[in-house]
Amino acid sequence: MASRPSTLLTPDLGEEVAAALAQGRAVVALESTIITHGMPWPENLETARAVEDVVRAAGAVPATIALIGGRLKAGLAPGELEALARAGQVAKASGRDLAALMVGGATAGTTVSATMRIAALAGIGVFATGGIGGVHRGAEESFDISADLGELGATPVAVVCAGVKSILDIPKTLEYLETARVPVIAYGTDAFPAFFCRESGARADHRLDTPGEIAAAIALHRRMGSGTGLLIANPVPREDALEPEYIDTIIARAVGEAAARGVVGKAVTPFLLARINEVSGGRSLAANISLVRNNARLAAGIAVALSAG
Repeated sequence: MASRPSTLLTPDLGEEVAAALAQGRAVVALESTIITHGMPWPENLETARAVEDVVRAAGAVPATIALIGGRLKAGLAPGELEALARAGQVAKASGRDLAALMVGGATAGTTVSATMRIAALAGIGVFATGGIGGVHRGAEESFDISADLGELGATPVAVVCAGVKSILDIPKTLEYLETARVPVIAYGTDAFPAFFCRESGARADHRLDTPGEIAAAIALHRRMGSGTGLLIANPVPREDALEPEYIDTIIARAVGEAAARGVVGKAVTPFLLARINEVSGGRSLAANISLVRNNARLAAGIAVALSAG
């Protein structure tokens, strides 16, 4: 029995991922709630495959992370990826949920916090996602703050994203990250992006203009022993970005509908994203797909630079 916990806590690695890690080559972690809860079928599977292809084309190995039958997985086989995309009703696992779901033998998509935790256990230090969770609007009453922020303050994985989801309170989220000692670095811009939009109205703490510079900052941050992750904010490509006034109006409507229907907790973000996509006539989904691919490309460049030393 003494060996069981360590066995369970060693993620099952895909063949490609295991070989890359053993050889010191670049690997990029990818989350799976975008597959299980972030996009409809078949766009979820198409996007997951496309994102993996983007990582490979940029010289790194993709490691899509999930919980499958109670096992931590880093690097899904094609059949596992498709089964997850088709699964329909599966759990949405935050970092705090993993142990209980593992005991129950569950299958789950992993949020940013859970993906960071599994990536760290697997020895993967760079992770690409769409946007992180944060402080929800109205958090002064609901206390709804994503576990993603706590994980960033505790787990030394660099997270490449398109900033904070526009449905959140971005200034409060940035304040939380400052308190948690998490460096916030914007790629090629002074502005902090807001997921669908290239600018949020807030400024990033730091700007770096190349993957090599970001890799150097990550390496130095880790050598200082801070123990925190880093947030790398990469704006959505200009051609797919949405106008702040346009998307803010849609978000406000969706937030009001969520409150009226009593949608709370983990159900809030999937509900809002679905309603925003519906009201925007699919424009938000197109932006989401574009920014995820863009983040994967940057993360791969950073991982390659890190692996080169």
